[in-house]
Amino acid sequence: MNTIVDKEYFSENVVKLEVEAPLIAKARKAGHFVIVRVGEKGERIPLTIADSDTEKGTITLVVQQVGVSSLKLCNLNVGDTITDVVGPLGKATHIENFGTVVCACGGVGTAPMLPIVKSLKEHGNKVIVVLAARTKDLIILEEQMRRYADEIVIMTDDGSYGNKGLVTNGVEMVIQREKVDMCVTIGPAVMMKFVSLLTKKYDLPTLASLNTIMVDGTGMCGACRVSVGGKTKFVCVDGPEFNAHEVDFDEMMMRLDGYKEQEQEAMRKIKKCSSCDF
Repeated sequence: MNTIVDKEYFSENVVKLEVEAPLIAKARKAGHFVIVRVGEKGERIPLTIADSDTEKGTITLVVQQVGVSSLKLCNLNVGDTITDVVGPLGKATHIENFGTVVCACGGVGTAPMLPIVKSLKEHGNKVIVVLAARTKDLIILEEQMRRYADEIVIMTDDGSYGNKGLVTNGVEMVIQREKVDMCVTIGPAVMMKFVSLLTKKYDLPTLASLNTIMVDGTGMCGACRVSVGGKTKFVCVDGPEFNAHEVDFDEMMMRLDGYKEQEQEAMRKIKKCSSCDF
């Protein structure tokens, strides 16, 4: 089991957990993720590694409460243990000196973007980060991003912080003012879809880190399959990053909604019986 050594609330429903996992901390690279399980009957959920500390032997996970499993994880406190933490999984992000890179992230997608931004900067890129959220209170990791990025562009739907508008407005603003060589996008599937549509219009190479449903994380179950360039790929072993212009986002979003009714029913049950085990 892996002990939680630090916990911080970014917002009411978003929690940062620092977890003891010395072997994972030593081996992980930007883009890698873990699969965690809370309780012997718990669901396996994938979480990208936001950071690590090899001296302390810890990894940092950022969790958004969206269902029963993430609720259980967010409710754990310092000193509690996570039943299973498996990783690092997936392929590491391919990093080289591309030139100028725009990193477009929304919501908790900012967490997995952080190690990518750091690595891009270490390889000599000019890195411009577009941080987007519905409102100011949902912008996370801004201070940490500023340590590595050359520029931060803040976009909020309601205009409560930074510029009013969507992440795509921020990305297009950068593209129109200077030459951009690469875009990386992480966030909700619908956000990545529209970032991809925008960058395709400008013929700008774009990577998207996909957040599909996963079970085993080794390519055996097929739960995370997506269509990329007309071919079936498995996010857990072939990704999580793909050429965004080749991803069938509509199919991916349909599959993400496949268990929505069951998820809603599970949340209704746990609200009625907080001591029940699901």
